Amino acid sequence: QVQLVESGGGLVQPGGSLRLSCAASGSIFNIYAMGWHRQAPGKQRELVAVITSGSNTNYADSVKGRFTISRDNAKNTVYLQMNSLKPEDTAVYYCNVDSGTSVTRAVRFWGQGTQVTVSS
Repeated sequence: QVQLVESGGGLVQPGGSLRLSCAASGSIFNIYAMGWHRQAPGKQRELVAVITSGSNTNYADSVKGRFTISRDNAKNTVYLQMNSLKPEDTAVYYCNVDSGTSVTRAVRFWGQGTQVTVSS
């Protein structure tokens, strides 16, 4: 099993910044894609950003140019730098890690979620 521990959420004013971190531990084989999703009240969980093992990135249109995903493979950690935050970014943010003995046998693990609230 892989355990994911998230940190960095909180309350921030519109236009502010936050940095989320997610560290993986446990029975880790290869880590392939790492990513962040979010879920706002009454809405479905949506992809925010993903980074592959080759450091290719992809972002939801709503966060392009404002959020940056990165990873530190030595620390098995993925980050999400969030700038120019808007009230509509308010949600519980979940990290995910795809890990396994091969890319075709990778399993997706989820963090417990961290609350991000953007409000004045």
